[in-house]
Amino acid sequence: MATKNNELADLDLAELLDELRSTKQEALNLRFRNATGQLENTAEITRVRRQIARLNTYIRQREIAAAETAK
Repeated sequence: MATKNNELADLDLAELLDELRSTKQEALNLRFRNATGQLENTAEITRVRRQIARLNTYIRQREIAAAETAK
């Protein structure tokens, strides 16, 4: 998932959740490949972990904004 930050900001909550789900699946695959010695570039694991954190941040921002408008 090579989604840029500005592209993430344009996604709605459902799309962010789909992106998070696929990124978590990618992280799982990378961990398995690393455990079996098939992963050449271990920096990919860090990149994906940061992407997951970034997605969680955008999701939380959307949740807070929705709660603010509901008040």
